Formats: sequence, C-alpha cells, structure tokens
Amino acid sequence: MKIFIGCAAALALALAAPGFAETTPVPGTPPHPTAPAALPTILHAGKLLAVPGEKVVEQATIVTRDGKILAVRSGYLDAAALGLPADTRVIDLKNRFVLPGFMDMHVHLSSGGSARNPMTRLKEGPEYFAINAYANGYRTLMAGFTTVRDLGSPGDSLFALRDAIRDGIVPGPKIIAAGEGISPTNGHADAHGLRRDLMEAQIRPGVCDGADDCRRAVRNAIKYGADVIKVHVTGGVLDESDAGTGQQFTDEELRAIVDAGHAMGRKVTTHAHGKSGIDAAVRAGYDSIEHAMWADEESLKLMKQHGTWLIPTVWPITWVGDTPEKVRQGPFKNLASNSLAKLYQLGDQPKKMVRAAIRLGVPIALGTDNGIAPHGTNGYEMLEYVEAGMTPMEALKTGTVNAAKAGGVADRGSIAPGLAADIVALEGDPLADIRAVLTVDFVMRDGIIFKKDGKAGETGL
Repeated sequence: MKIFIGCAAALALALAAPGFAETTPVPGTPPHPTAPAALPTILHAGKLLAVPGEKVVEQATIVTRDGKILAVRSGYLDAAALGLPADTRVIDLKNRFVLPGFMDMHVHLSSGGSARNPMTRLKEGPEYFAINAYANGYRTLMAGFTTVRDLGSPGDSLFALRDAIRDGIVPGPKIIAAGEGISPTNGHADAHGLRRDLMEAQIRPGVCDGADDCRRAVRNAIKYGADVIKVHVTGGVLDESDAGTGQQFTDEELRAIVDAGHAMGRKVTTHAHGKSGIDAAVRAGYDSIEHAMWADEESLKLMKQHGTWLIPTVWPITWVGDTPEKVRQGPFKNLASNSLAKLYQLGDQPKKMVRAAIRLGVPIALGTDNGIAPHGTNGYEMLEYVEAGMTPMEALKTGTVNAAKAGGVADRGSIAPGLAADIVALEGDPLADIRAVLTVDFVMRDGIIFKKDGKAGETGL
C-alpha cells in the first residue's frame, strides 16, 4: 500500500471543507471528547510503521483532522509546508515508535473483579455491568487498544457503553459488541450451578434449540444491537457444567445460525474448544474460531483452507496457570471442581496449538479473552505469539491489519489517508523487543488524544 502523498494543495482544499470549526464546550463542563478531533493536528514520528508488515519509515509527518488521517508524508514538515494554519497543533513523537492503534478481537469488558462472581449477576442489573465495562474499557484504551470486540456481556450493558463512547460521552475504545452469546440449552452461555427456580428466572435471550429457534435468536440479537454474532458451539472450561467441551450445537443449527447472521450483514464467530465443534464450525462457514484449544493439525489445515480466522487467546492460560500447581496458586484456585478438572486437562495445550497454527500458516488475529486476565494487559498476547514462533512484525500484524480484517472494520488497522486516526506511540522499538508494546506512551483514537507522555490526554474525563 502506498501511503505517502505530496500535494499541499489537497490538504488546503480538505481543510476548507464545510464543518471545519472547533466545538465550544458548555462552560463548567468537562471538554467534550469529540471537540479536539475537528482541528488539524500534526504528528512528527521518529519511526513510523504505518502498515504493519511493510517498511518502517524514519522521520515522518502524519496529519489528522475530523478523526481521520488526512496525510502521511516523509520528513518533519511544519504547518506552512503543509498549507495549514500557523497555530496548528504539533505533537512531538520524534523519539517514539509510532504505529496504528492496537485491536483486540476477544474481550469481556463487563467481566473482571467482583463482576466475575455469579452472585453479582443475580444482584445487579445491566447498569452495574456497564459501569464496570467503562472502567475496564478505559484501562484497555490506555494500554493502546483503540478498538475491541466484546464477545459476551449481560443484557444490553455493552450496547449502551459502545454508544456512549461513540457519542463522546465517556472515553474508551471503539467497541464491536456481541451482547449475549448464542448457546444451546445447558451450553457454555446458559446458567449453571443454581437452583432450578433461579436458573429459570434468568432471561437468556441467546439460548436456542433447533434450527428455526436459533435463526430467531440471531435475528433478535441483531435487532437489539449486536454488531457481531458470538456463538458457543462447544462447552467451555470455566463454566460449571459437566457436559464437556465437545460440540453441542448440531450441524443443522450451526448452519442456520451462520446463515442468519450473514444474511443480516454480521460476522459470525464462535467459542470452540473441542475438535469436533471446531471442524463443524469451519465447515459451516463461520468467520473465525475463538480459542480452538483442542484443534489438531487436521483442524488447523481446514481453517487455513477455508480462510477462517483463528483468535487464539493464549495469554489468559499463562495468567490462570498451565499446570495444576500454578492454578492452585493463582487467581482461579477457588473454581468449582468441574471447572478445575477441565482447566487441569487443558494445561499447555493452547500454547502447543498456536505453535502449530503459526507453523502451518493459519490466519491469526489477536484476541485475549480479557476479563479472565486483567483488562489493560492485552499487549501480553503479542508476547505469547512471539514466544510461539512469530516474528515481532507478524505479532504486530495480528493486533492491527489482521484484526481489522477479522473484525470486518476496513477503516482502521493502518495509518493511511482516509482511515480512522487511531495511533499509538511506544517508548521502545517492538521490532527489536516485542515487550515494547507494554509501554504505550501516546494514544490517539479518532483524532482525540487520550494519552500523551504517559499521562491522560485532552478529554478531561
């Protein structure tokens, strides 16, 4: 992709377009987060990786306005050279490594902390989970992740937060929200371990059985706000069910779900642990597989053949522990016995799986499943990929250009004219040491500076 353009006249014409005006906030209120994005901003990057997978450019200038990338030029150019007003804001990132904002295709923002307690869902409404998600989303944004895909939160909590961030009410990453997941009765997203009357009293809009019922569940999910359809093809590790981690939806149900989602313009992704469920979802045409813990070489080759994205979520296994000894000393030591048994059986299989996937060339996009691991630690997933055999450049691609493709969001993932002004800067060079992704010093999302010099930026929130 050619990203450098050299026409100052084009810049001047674009800046003269209707609507170029600073928004004046109401006196006594915090600065409105969308106001600064309307003004042009010049960023001087010491090193620029505009498109991960392509060449790093030394000394570059990026121009943003109205939340978009307006131009990318070589060298350090001032306002006069760019045809901009003399008082145009200039951000000095000359001693930083600049690249697109990171993206995580699998988080649970409403989860974590006390929200992980099953009793919390019985006591608290969606408002509680939305506020918890706001706090976790802000941590994630400040870690450099400007877009996340939330794949399961109670009720409409994430739809409300997604829209509040979009409208500039609160700061946070852009959210691709699934809402409640689609699950068979007694599947991973159904209730477990409670009295019959308590389980039956809970509203589980995504629980369905039979092809027609599952079409209804998908259409309802989209009707009430789902950007993406999250499906639970197999059982899970951390739920209390003793039904195992194999395929639980029938092949007919899987086809009905994916057809209904695609017919309404949604990506359809699935939680899948056991091989049978993974293979069935790939054959049914699912866009991506989350976890894929027990995928073998046959499964991985099938994914590559179909162009199915793998979202590995390796980091949480390191966090929770990949041996019984580590688990018993870690944050999940008090899990129910059914869950612990599944976790012990899992062991380091996810790490083995992702090593095989890298070797076989399966398309991989970054996902952490954070909500299990702490929010804001998303960058550690890239470290896992490098340890498993990726180059640092390949790991950076998983959380930028690859994630944009897997998530179906073509307006981000690179730094190029016309794309969203989602930009981060690191203190170190991640191509020399991937751990540099853990020290994000600057965060811009849609042209708004949320973090600068390691501190909260201009939103005032």
